[in-house]
Amino acid sequence: MKAVITTVGKDRIGILAMMANACADNQVNVLDVSQTILDGIFTMTMVVDTEALSVPLSDFAAYLQELGDKNGLVIRLMNKEIFDSMHRV
Repeated sequence: MKAVITTVGKDRIGILAMMANACADNQVNVLDVSQTILDGIFTMTMVVDTEALSVPLSDFAAYLQELGDKNGLVIRLMNKEIFDSMHRV
């Protein structure tokens, strides 16, 4: 299954690396990444493949949210089909 991970927060060194490692540690393959920094605010969207995910999706989502809380970021995980439906015109 494909999923979307969004990350938002104050820019600092290592956010992309932290997120890539979080995915790799849980057997999540990063398919695409888009990031930008606007006036010191880091935003990133990752499309990932969770087919080989080593834990239940809800556990991975909670892990990412906790990782964000510890690092002053807002990190959310959503099923890509739901994400696409929410953003369809």
